[in-house]
Amino acid sequence: MYYLAIDIGASSGRHIIGTYENGKIITEELYRFPNGMKKNESGTLVWDTESLFQHIKTGIKACVAKGKSPDYIGIDTWGVDFVLLDKDGKRVSDAVGYRDKRTEGMDAELYKTVPEKELYRRTGIQKAIFNTVYQLQYLKTNCPDQLEKAETFLMMPDYLSYLMTGIACSEYTNATTGQLVRAGEKDWDYELIERIGIPTKIFGSLKMPGHIVGALSDEVKEETGALNAKVILPPTHDTASAVAAVPSNEEDIIYISSGTWSLIGVERSDPDCSERSMRHNFTNEGGIFGRYRYLKNITGLWMIQSMKKELPDGYTFDKLCNMAKEYDNTPLRLDPNDARFTAPESMINEVKNALGKPDISLGEMFAAVYHSLADAYKKASDELEELLGREMKAIHIVGGGSKDEYLCALTASATGKPVYAGPSEATAIGNLISQMLSTGVFGSLSEARNAVYESFNVRRII
Repeated sequence: MYYLAIDIGASSGRHIIGTYENGKIITEELYRFPNGMKKNESGTLVWDTESLFQHIKTGIKACVAKGKSPDYIGIDTWGVDFVLLDKDGKRVSDAVGYRDKRTEGMDAELYKTVPEKELYRRTGIQKAIFNTVYQLQYLKTNCPDQLEKAETFLMMPDYLSYLMTGIACSEYTNATTGQLVRAGEKDWDYELIERIGIPTKIFGSLKMPGHIVGALSDEVKEETGALNAKVILPPTHDTASAVAAVPSNEEDIIYISSGTWSLIGVERSDPDCSERSMRHNFTNEGGIFGRYRYLKNITGLWMIQSMKKELPDGYTFDKLCNMAKEYDNTPLRLDPNDARFTAPESMINEVKNALGKPDISLGEMFAAVYHSLADAYKKASDELEELLGREMKAIHIVGGGSKDEYLCALTASATGKPVYAGPSEATAIGNLISQMLSTGVFGSLSEARNAVYESFNVRRII
């Protein structure tokens, strides 16, 4: 039985095939492809959905060519972004990316109808100006014709599954990121949507991870050669899949899903939509088996990645880390979540300006960013303990950032807690174990997480 996780992030995507043999989860990356936002003719940052779909099919074809034709396929992506389909099932417009500036000022417009505190009380989702709710407010204010044409609303992974099967289906965990799902009820907040002035008819009922969407369309079967594959819903939000793969069944642990973003939080059975939680800017996103990912978004490796892109090829991550270590005692700090770092023309210049040192060396600049990230993790960790009313025993870092030994060590030092790092491909692994749970390979999430711990390299940092 072959399971295929198609894990698509903001900068790249990958096809990872998985099986379960002799008590171990066996994975193999069979295809990788680039991704990223680009400006369309009007200067709006958009996703190239045609290219993504083509890469999805090419990757499936590569699996078949390797003799590993998938039985089940699950797609996960980032959150908040969406497409609208018309009555013929065609996109109404481009798939706009969350880093586009179109939502500036839309919070003030929205709060004329739904006050900010009420919005949090209903949804439990932290304010981020790129959330789906603000994107829809923009359409209502500036492009009402798009909403008039719309018959179906689909988040990005749902749209990609639709292209593969012809079946429109909305998944719970990704839907929660948009600030339109009623916390505690696990369904769209139709009353809220109606008050905002968005047509409720476009929102189909939410499905939980494990739901089988259906077989591939005849066209996709013919193009890929995957004749028996079925599309199944994992936790389609990448962080929800990553958290599912945290290799621990302990209750008093904090996870950090570390990648372009750093998502730091805990799992809980009930949401906290209190005003105190809102003041700390924590969010209650959906997780596997109806759990809540109670977490805070911190700008993660995005800043490091963006600065590196501006440097010559000789500056590897290892080289930059070694340069940063020479300035471990730098007192310079910045706020990683400052809006100025969302999509600057030059991240290096923006960081220099934020630090107030235009002539700063590369090593000290990177050290300042790394230490600022670790300090942000420390602050969020302290806030979590305050909100939960108990001490947390350890931190598990999963995702690509778990390979960054320097950041992991700084996190351990800043928080004073033991840090466990890995697996680095947690999102794809969480996608896979969700599929396996749904098809009876594992009897419980606890069993699946034990298998993750036994199957992949999990390192104790301190």
